[in-house]
Amino acid sequence: FFGAEASSRVVPKSEPPTVISQDPKESPKHYTEPVPMMASEALVETMVRQKVDTVYGIVGSAFMDALDLFPEAGIRFLAVQHEQNAAHMADGYSRISGKHGVCTAQNGPGITNFVTGIAAAYWAHSPVVVLTPEAGTLTKGHGGFQEVDQLPLFEPITKYQGHVNNPLRIAEITGRAFDIAMSERGPTQINLPRDYLYHKGMYQIPEPSVTEKGAGGPKSILAAIELIRHAKNPVILAGGGVTMAGAEDEVTELAELLSAPIAVTYLHNDSIPADNPLYAGPLGYQGSQAAMYSLRDADVVIALGTRLSPFGTLPQYGEEYYPTKAKVIQVEADGRRIGTSKRVDVGICGDVKLAAKEISQALKAGGALACDENRAGRLEKFSELKSAWTAKLNEITNATVDACTDRVRPRQALRALERGLVPKSIVSTDIGNICSVSNSYLSFNHKGPSMLAAMTFGNCGYSLPAAMGAKVAAPDRNCVAYCGDGAWGMQLNEIMTCIRENIPTTAVVFNNGQWGAEKKNQVLWFGDRYVGSQLDNPWSYAEIARSMFAEGITCTHADQVTDALAQATKNQEDGKTTVIEIMVTKELGDPFRRDAMKLPVRLLDKYRSTCQTEESATGQPTDL
Repeated sequence: FFGAEASSRVVPKSEPPTVISQDPKESPKHYTEPVPMMASEALVETMVRQKVDTVYGIVGSAFMDALDLFPEAGIRFLAVQHEQNAAHMADGYSRISGKHGVCTAQNGPGITNFVTGIAAAYWAHSPVVVLTPEAGTLTKGHGGFQEVDQLPLFEPITKYQGHVNNPLRIAEITGRAFDIAMSERGPTQINLPRDYLYHKGMYQIPEPSVTEKGAGGPKSILAAIELIRHAKNPVILAGGGVTMAGAEDEVTELAELLSAPIAVTYLHNDSIPADNPLYAGPLGYQGSQAAMYSLRDADVVIALGTRLSPFGTLPQYGEEYYPTKAKVIQVEADGRRIGTSKRVDVGICGDVKLAAKEISQALKAGGALACDENRAGRLEKFSELKSAWTAKLNEITNATVDACTDRVRPRQALRALERGLVPKSIVSTDIGNICSVSNSYLSFNHKGPSMLAAMTFGNCGYSLPAAMGAKVAAPDRNCVAYCGDGAWGMQLNEIMTCIRENIPTTAVVFNNGQWGAEKKNQVLWFGDRYVGSQLDNPWSYAEIARSMFAEGITCTHADQVTDALAQATKNQEDGKTTVIEIMVTKELGDPFRRDAMKLPVRLLDKYRSTCQTEESATGQPTDL
């Protein structure tokens, strides 16, 4: 009953919008002069002019007068199960489409549920616009139904907050929020009293404003060129800004000119196609030692499109690798992020695509480079580093571990998934031990955004809704979410949305009965006292998926995983959502926050038995 035939009978509640003509010859009168309209119409028409085609959220009376216009405006309202997930969907949609992601909900509790998702979008630099209707002006401050002060909630996690303090300004403030979200790459908020939507007035819909960026200041560009010209061992560090700017070709051109290895920043494995011979792999947790050692030995680091996150350069595999003596060039669109977390010698505030191109052209025109002298030797050493990392990763993946044999080792599961991902797949990863270890295995041989994560905000519950937003943005691409069984409990309800709204997506759930990342801390520093980290899962997540009219597959052996992903990919092509439940061992990777943890010291006699004087000798759970 809960199989494919039943699933095919479910009709989505909303459909993709019809295309609205943007031909200037057919532009409506209210694009060029004020005309009478209701504030709801002005709001929606501003969204239309910003080319919004999808809004994620849960229906609510606070914005219903505008919502009622969506079908005629060509805007799809995609109803979800939880507002946090709506924000994650808008995030995934915006990062894959390059357009605004938009979400809205009921004032008060619906809006407070957005906070986590908007914080994740903030640190992912995603142009998400959150529309927050608030309590009416005549009752605000009385402590009425569903009332909360909504502006302070989003102040530290948005690039701009537009509060509609007069209904006649609704189009102006809405347009500005959309413009800033794109120009400054981050979430913005439109906060409007719900009663203002019923106002009648004269409105002109503002034209979207596109801010043109340059390569950077001439002096900083010249300083960078001189550093690179005299560098003997330059290395490029490519961040998420490379993908956002579509600068893969320009960065590749610069790398090839210098024969410089290209390391990519943490969780930006898609910044450069991995089949590029100069691709070194990712930094950060469980990243590539080829990338780390290349960076360690550099005399000039060319950091392109990255804020140089401190978390993404923490020691790995017991080694410090971020260079302390190298000269550092940082190209970053946000001037406030230049030199904030790492010392830089040259900071360039500009568009990474233009900056890389201008630097390459100047270097070509300027004659010999210092790195020409040892080009062959550097390439040979880099090849050795890549081969050594490939061999070590294979060794780690296939190592024998004294664990139960009726389950799959996490690294073997990740390797099998890597083999099963079809070209141009999009992968969204959750936070957690196994999902984070996937940093060792995820690579993409094509240009464009393909890897989604909650970035340094690191919240659970991100992967499936982000993958769903990506699927809406790119329906022809295979979208896969990686998630642990702990975080899965925060998002499995959105399988219902996949079915209702016809968003075929694949979720991979690693079922090991534990909050693995936190349990690892208890293993190492707290004497294997597992408080709150064990999960007793007597159910099957694959069976739960089937009860929701999705497909469900359970894997208990590594040789089943690649085939399961192939079947899920076929299901997705046929319009079906699949949950792949992989029964994995309790083996855990390295701790996530060794930099922040210490052995416990107790001073009261009552707690002295919990003192620890040394880390766990095995580093693995006692119930392995």
